[in-house]
Amino acid sequence: MGNYLLIPLILFIIITIGSGIFIVKQQTAVLIETFGKFTSVRHSGIQFKIPFVQRIAARVGLKIQQLDVIVETKTLDDVFVKLKVSVQYVVIKEKVYEAFYKLEYPHDQITSYVFDVVRAEVPKMKLDDVFVKKDDIAIAVKAELQDAMITYGYDIIKTLVTDIDPDAQVKAAMNRINASEREKIAAQFEGDAARILIVEKAKAEAESKRLQGQGIADQRREIARGLEESVEVLNKVGINSQEASALIVVTQHYDTLQSIGEETNTNLILLPNSPQAGSDMLNNMVASFTASNMIGEEMKKKINTKKEK
Repeated sequence: MGNYLLIPLILFIIITIGSGIFIVKQQTAVLIETFGKFTSVRHSGIQFKIPFVQRIAARVGLKIQQLDVIVETKTLDDVFVKLKVSVQYVVIKEKVYEAFYKLEYPHDQITSYVFDVVRAEVPKMKLDDVFVKKDDIAIAVKAELQDAMITYGYDIIKTLVTDIDPDAQVKAAMNRINASEREKIAAQFEGDAARILIVEKAKAEAESKRLQGQGIADQRREIARGLEESVEVLNKVGINSQEASALIVVTQHYDTLQSIGEETNTNLILLPNSPQAGSDMLNNMVASFTASNMIGEEMKKKINTKKEK
C-alpha cells in the first residue's frame, strides 16, 4: 500500500520542480511576481522560480520594434497631405519594469505624440518644403518622443518620414507642372541643336565657296598659262599674237560645240550657234585687235608730240 502512495508523491515532486524551471530566450526579459507583487527580472538562459508562489507576469521583447503611423494634416498653402512616420523603438534593458508596469499601451502613446508633433510642424510649411524638410520633421518627432518615452523605459532609436502623399488632384497638378518644365527644357535643347546645325552648315558652305573660288582661280591661272604657251608656239611659226589669239578662240569655240554634241542630257545653250558663227567671231576679233592697235599707235604719237614740245 505504501508503494502505491509513493509513486504519486514522486510524480507530484517531479511536476512541481519542473514547473519551477523555465527558459528565457535571447533578447527577451521575463518579469517574475510573488503573490502578485513584482519580484525580479530574468534574462536569457535557464531560470528558476518558486512553484505555486511565483509566476511569470510577462515576457518583454528587447528587440528593436517599428511602429508605422499615418497622419493626415494640412500644409501652409492649404493642401491636405498624408505622412507616414515610422518610429523605431526598443525597451531599455535596465527599465523593463517601467516599460511593463508604467505604460499599458505603448503603441497608442507613441501614436499620440507623433500626431501632436506632425500636426504642429507641417502646417508651418508649404507642400514643397514638406518634401524638402521631411528629415526636419522626423528629427522633431524623435526629440519629442525621446523626452516623453524615456520615462516609461523606451528608447527611440530613429524616426523616419517614409511617405508623403498629397491629395490626388494636387499630385496631378504637380505632375503637369513637372511635365511642362521638362518639355520647356527639351524645346530649349532642340532649339540650341538646330541653331548649332545652322551655324555649322553656314560655316561648311562658306568653306565650300572659298575652296570653290580657289579652284576656279587656279583653273583660270592654268588656262592663262596654257594660252600664253600656245601663243608663244604660234609666234615661232610666223603667226603674230593677234592671229594666234583669234585662232585659239575659234578652236575653243569648236571644241565646246564638240563637247556639247557628246552629251545627251545637257541643258547648255551656246549662242550664237550658226555655221558662220566661227568665221564671224574670228572677223570680229581681228577687227577689234586692228582697231585696238590703231588706237594704241595714235596715243603713242600724241604722247611723243607732247614730249617734243
